[in-house]
Amino acid sequence: MGIISIVTGLIGLIIGGGVAFLVLSKQSNSKAQSIIADAEEKAKQYKKTRELEAKEKFLSLKQEHEKEVRNREKEISAAENEVRKKEQSLSDKINHNERKAKELDEIKKNLNKQLEIINIKKEEVEKSHQQQVKQLEKIAGLTAEEAKKDLVEALKEDARTDALAQVKLIVEEAKLTAHKDAKRMILQTIQRTAAEQAIENTVTVFNIENDEVKGRIIGREGRNIRALESATGIEIIVDDTPEAIILSGFDPVRREIARMSLHRLITDGRIHPARIEEVVEKTRRDVESEILEYGERTVIDLGINGLHPELIRIVGRMRYRSSYGQNLLQHSREVANMCAIMATEFGLDPKLAKRAGLLHDIGKVPDEDPETPHALLGMKWAEKYGEHPDVVNAIGAHHDEIEMTNLISPIVQACDAISGSRPGARREDSEAYIKRLQDLEKLALSFNGVEKAFAIQAGRELRVIVDSDILEDKQADLLSFDISQKIMKEMIYPGQIKVTVIRERRAVNYAK
Repeated sequence: MGIISIVTGLIGLIIGGGVAFLVLSKQSNSKAQSIIADAEEKAKQYKKTRELEAKEKFLSLKQEHEKEVRNREKEISAAENEVRKKEQSLSDKINHNERKAKELDEIKKNLNKQLEIINIKKEEVEKSHQQQVKQLEKIAGLTAEEAKKDLVEALKEDARTDALAQVKLIVEEAKLTAHKDAKRMILQTIQRTAAEQAIENTVTVFNIENDEVKGRIIGREGRNIRALESATGIEIIVDDTPEAIILSGFDPVRREIARMSLHRLITDGRIHPARIEEVVEKTRRDVESEILEYGERTVIDLGINGLHPELIRIVGRMRYRSSYGQNLLQHSREVANMCAIMATEFGLDPKLAKRAGLLHDIGKVPDEDPETPHALLGMKWAEKYGEHPDVVNAIGAHHDEIEMTNLISPIVQACDAISGSRPGARREDSEAYIKRLQDLEKLALSFNGVEKAFAIQAGRELRVIVDSDILEDKQADLLSFDISQKIMKEMIYPGQIKVTVIRERRAVNYAK
């Protein structure tokens, strides 16, 4: 009974396990089918999405292509319209020229007819003239040749008198007109050229944040400042001036290198001899690059083409040169613009005149060959670097070192004088300035008959008052010339000096 119950139990377990297995297998099959169905559904949705994206992309590309085709069609249509317009214009011009040619032929025919008529009339007049001459010869008892000689001799005397008077009148009118035109041209040139003046000194003040920096610049036992002076060639003055160091030297390029080097050293914080030499050398290269940049910028601003690179570098170095306190680059730019304006007024080539005006003072830039006048030195440099012969002559002749061979040379000379002599352009030491004015007045007073002499207009004009009892009007003209010649021989001055001699006769009586 017990065995039967065990067997029965086992059979029940086996049957139950089989049933459970069947149930589980059915459940797993249903899940698998569900997963497969979901996957198929997702695949269909993904496929639809891709198909939609592909259709949208296709439509977008199609629209772009159609748009591009339309644009091309518009361009082609516009080009065709333009061609048709040009063809029509050309056709109109051809028709117009044909009409003009026909009109010219008609005019030519009419002129030929008129010439024939004129020739016939001329022959008739000639015959009539000969008949009248024969009648006059009979009446006067003289031949035509004898009468002509008598008439010519009589007219010669009248013509000489009238010609002398006419020549004098023409000369006076020419003087007035030339003076008026010259004043007009110079005034227009000065008014159309406005330039700021940069005054260069021999001293540059370098500002610092506090006086503690001065000790670092001097260094232990002065080794830093000695290294700076040795590397730059500039005297560095460190005194009691608050928050300032003075850089002294005649060469502005060296002063600029020293100033930039000091700025970099203080900003960097490392100040010692090795670092100083490194920074100075790098600054020197930067300044040279900056000089070239200034030269190129100047040439571009003035519209000058084809200038040799070495001449461009020299133009850039002008920025660091000065003459009587006037910045050389600014002066040369001003002269170049004036030359172009004046050359245009005279009907000359303004570009060539501008080129000569810019380069006229390049001889002041090089430090070598100091015994050669700067005009001749600049002429050699311009000739060396292939400048135009007219430019070369203008550079060499602007201080009359050589003879002028073209019209641009006097224009450069005049514009150089205008730029240098106008008030405020240049400055000089006050003591030298006062001494020059005193010397001018003493020179005028040394002549016989001079009562008073006054140097005015910053030394640009010398007014001389003479004794009317000693000198006559004709002698006053000679005195003005003699004083101007003596000034040119004995004095050194910028620009030109106008000598005005004033002779006044006063008659004073008293009625008592």
